Amino acid sequence: MAHTRDDVVAGALRVLDGFGLEFCSMRRVAAELDVQASALYHHVPNKQTLLALMADRIVDGVEVTQDVAASMHRLREAMLAIRDGADVVATATAFRLGTSAVEEALIASIGPDVARTLLIYVVGHTQTTQLHRQAADAGAITLDPDLDASFERGLGIILR
Repeated sequence: MAHTRDDVVAGALRVLDGFGLEFCSMRRVAAELDVQASALYHHVPNKQTLLALMADRIVDGVEVTQDVAASMHRLREAMLAIRDGADVVATATAFRLGTSAVEEALIASIGPDVARTLLIYVVGHTQTTQLHRQAADAGAITLDPDLDASFERGLGIILR
């Protein structure tokens, strides 16, 4: 069966969720799809493009509304829904591998400087939350029960 670009992105997200970003290689994605790694390059030119497409898919359902705080909660939940989701979004953002619809909508709503500050905060806090939860799940640390509340406090400070 011939795969589409959507199949490749979906396969990459399954690998990400199962193994984490560190082990999300083109070879592993190809194995997930039962194809040779070279077959992926018919759909994406390189891993950076695949990461950008993955980031777009992770945040795809996040609607930015006039209630910016609620929108940022939806963004956080979308990233938390998949293992290392915030790392993928952060990588795509840091390397400017594309501008997500969320970023564009935020810029239109609150301006580029506030939008950028807000996105850096939300993605960064979500990365910290994911790393913390993974460490707690592994038994390395005790889970901090204040993660959600600290996110809310920081969001409130930025949006004042």
